[in-house]
Amino acid sequence: MTLLQILEPGPLTLVQDLGRPSLAAQGVSRSGAADLGAHALAQRLCGNDPTAAGLEVFVGGLVLQADGATVVAITGARVGVLVDGIARGTDHAVHLTSGSELRLTSASSGVRAYVGVRGGIAVPSVLGSRSRDTLGGIGPAALRRGDVLPVGDLGVDEVWLEPVPVAPPTDEVVLLMTLGPHDDTLDEHGWRRFRRAVWQVDQRSDRIGVRLSGPALPVAPSDLPSFPVVAGCVQLPGDGQPVILGPDAGVTGGYPVLGVIDQRSLDGLMQARPGATVRFRLRSR
Repeated sequence: MTLLQILEPGPLTLVQDLGRPSLAAQGVSRSGAADLGAHALAQRLCGNDPTAAGLEVFVGGLVLQADGATVVAITGARVGVLVDGIARGTDHAVHLTSGSELRLTSASSGVRAYVGVRGGIAVPSVLGSRSRDTLGGIGPAALRRGDVLPVGDLGVDEVWLEPVPVAPPTDEVVLLMTLGPHDDTLDEHGWRRFRRAVWQVDQRSDRIGVRLSGPALPVAPSDLPSFPVVAGCVQLPGDGQPVILGPDAGVTGGYPVLGVIDQRSLDGLMQARPGATVRFRLRSR
């Protein structure tokens, strides 16, 4: 069995797969990769089953050593990829021989890089997933120096050695939003301000939610009962600054939900750095 030894974990490296999307009724968040598109690409490049787990690396800094030959692919945030000190690219499969060192340098764009490994990361599954839920504390803990990860047998297709043309993450994000269920929270003046605003990603953002800063929206005090929410919900707290729920957000909320952004928009938002600009495009009103 191939093993991966973690020499340096970087600021935050988590094991993630597709998450737990069917357990909301039991109070369990979806979790899973914050950028599902980048995660899925990493698995395809390695020839893995879509359910395989990989690594989500926040802003780079991961260093690992392979004990046994394997294949990896790095997607998402634009990090430098070094194999035994030799620069390799992102968005294609890379062979590692036994003893090879893989190093990811700091991201030049985006904030979350994804490391797929041929066969998938084979840590124990919890409630049907190997993902780390940072709010609920479910799943494998963030990686630490000295951790050893087993590699599984979920490789099913050929690896993709040729680079795949993928646009890098951008700090000018446009979010496609479907209105509801509380779109009457704002009047016409409030919606006009919302549509015209150029928001910025707040530095307090994380996998639980992305906070936006900009012109305060007029919001009346709300006495809404707790209701179900999902990743991508655009909540409006009392300070008038929108918060967009991420994959680790709780399954219920009490703030008005102006609408929900689609998964592709959420993928792009979860790659946005603090200070990145955000605009909304509404499907209808």
